Amino acid sequence: MLSPDTPISELQGIGPVRRAAFEKLGIFIAKDLIMHFPRGYQHRGDVKKLSEAQFEENSAFILTVGTIPRTETISRQKRMSLTKFNAFDESGKVSVVFFNRPYLSRDRIFEVGSRYRFYGKLTKYNNRLTLNSPIFEPYKEGIPLPEFVPIYPLTAGLKQKFTASCIEGVISSFERNPILYETIPEYIRRKAGICSFIEAARAIHFPKSYEDIEKGRRYFVFSELLSFALCIEAIKTDNRNFEHNVAVFKKTKQLADEFASSLSFTLTGAQKKAISNISADLSSGNRMDRLIYGDVGSGKTVCAVAAAYMAAKNGWQTAFLVPTEVLAAQHYSNIEPMLAKAGIKTALLTGSVKPSQKKIIYHGIEGGDIDVCIGTHALLSEGVGFKRLGLTITDEQHRFGVRQRSTLTQQTLHDISPHILVMSATPIPRTLALIIYGDLKSSAIDELPPGRQKVDTFVVNSGYHERLISFIKKLTAEGQQVYVICPAVGTLTDELSEEDLVGGDIIPFPESIDSPRDGLGELKSAVRYGQTLQEELPELKIGILHGKMSSAEKDRVMSSFASGETQVLVATTVIEVGIDVPNATLMIIENAERFGLSQLHQLRGRVGRGKLKSYCVLVSDTKSETAVRRLNIMKETNDGFKIAETDLNMRGPGEFLPRRDGSAMQHGISDFGLTLSTDTETLYLAMNLARELLAYDPKLEKPENKLLGKEIQHKLNSNIAALN
Repeated sequence: MLSPDTPISELQGIGPVRRAAFEKLGIFIAKDLIMHFPRGYQHRGDVKKLSEAQFEENSAFILTVGTIPRTETISRQKRMSLTKFNAFDESGKVSVVFFNRPYLSRDRIFEVGSRYRFYGKLTKYNNRLTLNSPIFEPYKEGIPLPEFVPIYPLTAGLKQKFTASCIEGVISSFERNPILYETIPEYIRRKAGICSFIEAARAIHFPKSYEDIEKGRRYFVFSELLSFALCIEAIKTDNRNFEHNVAVFKKTKQLADEFASSLSFTLTGAQKKAISNISADLSSGNRMDRLIYGDVGSGKTVCAVAAAYMAAKNGWQTAFLVPTEVLAAQHYSNIEPMLAKAGIKTALLTGSVKPSQKKIIYHGIEGGDIDVCIGTHALLSEGVGFKRLGLTITDEQHRFGVRQRSTLTQQTLHDISPHILVMSATPIPRTLALIIYGDLKSSAIDELPPGRQKVDTFVVNSGYHERLISFIKKLTAEGQQVYVICPAVGTLTDELSEEDLVGGDIIPFPESIDSPRDGLGELKSAVRYGQTLQEELPELKIGILHGKMSSAEKDRVMSSFASGETQVLVATTVIEVGIDVPNATLMIIENAERFGLSQLHQLRGRVGRGKLKSYCVLVSDTKSETAVRRLNIMKETNDGFKIAETDLNMRGPGEFLPRRDGSAMQHGISDFGLTLSTDTETLYLAMNLARELLAYDPKLEKPENKLLGKEIQHKLNSNIAALN
């Protein structure tokens, strides 16, 4: 009998090649298969007559084969062939055509008089009805075919039917003894109004109705929210364990006012409110755990510096953790002069700092001479020990796990618990902030500083390429710089099986970015596109940046761009969390339909950071109405919070929640279901039931709660994406 932890290599039909393909999708054990949700469904049960179907719209037909299939070669050089035959129903006949599938006639798959259910797009060619490369299944009266067919995210080496059969096998095995696999206690399910795990798995993978889809979705949304709420409560409990001896801060309001008056500019209302929140937290007697989030350029860093100022004036040190060396250096160059005039000493600690200099910095930290240390992961290394660490600040906190954040708070030579401040440059709706950062109080910086440049945004198709090349030449001739963003590192054409490329419209689950089938051949890769641009613009220095490069390579390329040596930077979304390059005035995003609104807005925020007029050009050949509507929203507004709310409503939360490998979720159910914006009630229900459950069984060790307790402990130990 299968257990949830049975390795997939032990399942029938999964050898080394398929196992590697599944592992590429994050599927390692039997339960992972069940949690690999469809990205949509084909509704093949809605059968139409030929006379009823709309052209260019996917439909299902029950047709009888009328002629023997014949294959003809249409290009010997390219080895292309055409197999076709006639089929009919009571309303008319159609020519069924397949490309490069000669075995259909050779192996006599279609016998005259046999009946099949076909699913595909009806077109008209030479005044004749044609059905091109449809999906087909044998049809017999009295033997039902599935109405809803799941469509899964795939990778090379996997097929839809095989993936579905593996999932069906696991569900069937689990159904023999469902109680063994249910983590949510029955009384909690009753209060939440949800079905069992096995019922939900069957309903979501192999639904018979829209009601089944919703039933399955509701279970898994609630399950994830409950798990998340329990994890958050566990972290809060850990936090409270530290709070017995927190760093004491005095006169914080007076110090906040003193800091503000020392600045050469006026703080915005949102910044003043955030600093006031920080001031109140620091003087409350409890440990501060606060998030500051908002748009790129909204002034979050100044709020963090205000906290560091209050810490230094109270005799405490600050550790400021930053994800990249280039960003750390930029923070240091901005922050050091701001604090130096108040007699506060700041240091920069990164991997590239020479060993001799590191020793000096270590000594200064340990001796208390350095008040604020800005650094990368080097701050987490063994040799770092603060004399009086009173505050930790983490920039772009989703790039660091909870365990790393915890390590930073323990980099102290005393038993005092430092206060915690984290920052994120993602403007997100309040509901999502509560979920992603549930263990933190939050301050939204929803107001941009005066004088911040509005970036003009345009949506064009690939036919504008030559004009964009001319525009790049014009701007770089004037000494300005350009970003070009591509969705891929190399080519994605080998990432999808042929079966995933055929078929057509699916019922989206959730509605996400365009299907990977749409325009696959035109998908731009940073490496190839950068090489092409270098050929088109030989007089310019063009840099290429992507996530598969080493940290040292990334820093070298970004430093070259920041210094102005590189004029055009072709990159993947690795530059989302980037550096200020005031000279960069043009952002071109290829295959813009591949990105969510919030991601596009983040990328756009890389320009318009200086005094020069800036532009963002979204390049897309998409025909999807949803994608076109989304791109047009980018033209209409620069308000990050409005964009984030729209993105959440249209796409669900996948854009905001990273996978375990750090990449954004793009297909299938995200960790928190379909439309989180409408699941607020479920969120609060899950949080209330989590508190109720822990009040009754704090360690989740009662028999009925043991499986849930094991799952929560596993998630905490694994430091999964929802808590990153």
